[in-house]
Amino acid sequence: MAYCDISKLTVPAQSSLRTVMQCVNASARQIALVIDNEGRLAGTITDGDIRRAILDSLPLESPVSALLVEKKIKIPITAEIGTDEKDLLQLMRNHSVRHIPLLNTNGIPEDLVTLEQLLPKTVPPMRAVIMAGGFGSRLRPLTDEIPKPMLPVGGTPLMELTLSRIRNAGIRRVNVTTHYKPEKIIEYFGDGEKFGLELKYVNEECPLGTAGSLALIEEAPEALLVINGDILTDTDFKAMLEFHQEHTASLTIAVRKYDFSVPYGVVEIDGEVGVQKLVEKPTFSVFVNAGIYLLAPEVRPFIPRDGKRLDMTDLIAILLERKQRVISFPLHEYWLDIGQPDHYVQAQEDIRKMRAHS
Repeated sequence: MAYCDISKLTVPAQSSLRTVMQCVNASARQIALVIDNEGRLAGTITDGDIRRAILDSLPLESPVSALLVEKKIKIPITAEIGTDEKDLLQLMRNHSVRHIPLLNTNGIPEDLVTLEQLLPKTVPPMRAVIMAGGFGSRLRPLTDEIPKPMLPVGGTPLMELTLSRIRNAGIRRVNVTTHYKPEKIIEYFGDGEKFGLELKYVNEECPLGTAGSLALIEEAPEALLVINGDILTDTDFKAMLEFHQEHTASLTIAVRKYDFSVPYGVVEIDGEVGVQKLVEKPTFSVFVNAGIYLLAPEVRPFIPRDGKRLDMTDLIAILLERKQRVISFPLHEYWLDIGQPDHYVQAQEDIRKMRAHS
């Protein structure tokens, strides 16, 4: 049997990292197959490889061949075309991989099999929490009558778009933390059945912060995906979980690259009075918090149950102090915080363009 259209997964070794990233995103299989001039498999680039390259500030115009060499990406595990599915599954288990390119006798990829295809009923060990309790003060008067997560984006409530992304990731159980006008949210979404989800609501009598409200949610053995309620994004939550597990993290925080320019000439001083260099209007790049987190089950005991406010920044500080592993997950997907009026206007235009090209 054929598992996929291999032509949509292959890229020449001369391709840029940006091209490979677009291939990975378009295929939804979290991998691209790099081929040489004869069409033979030269290597593979996974979604995780791309995100690590972003963290290393590797330019997106860099050739993918350089990434394969410089980052010492391992030779991929492959199998011959026609290999039995039981053998493919065993191969994945033996090598802890989720993808296996299937090659012909000349080393040319003809197909790709994924763990999800061999185990289609596998449910990701993850549940979600949407933080929907904010007042949305910066968006008034739009939020005078409805909470921010219920604001329409392209005619659909923002929270419905988020829930659709969560459902598409295979997550079924979702908790929603509420505070401001919770009845508007509950009336629309109910128990979540008509959206293919199981929704439970946790109302905060007083705001407990982005981490404090998690103490009100029942503990579970799955990882906990926590999302701010004012975000519009195409983030691949399954890829985030895989990245989280690969790095054996206690907490993973999604980050977004942000460039800002200084509108003046910046003077570098040697610590006393000497000038070392003058740089005219430089641009700096930093990683900013994207408001999406993934918490391992063992993090829950670090969240106090005293009813006091605890923001995610406070929880991260506690985890770092206790020598727990906290990692970053760089986003290359669409992401927008619509907490401000101009961003809300931009969201309407962005969603219109997305639907026009879908």
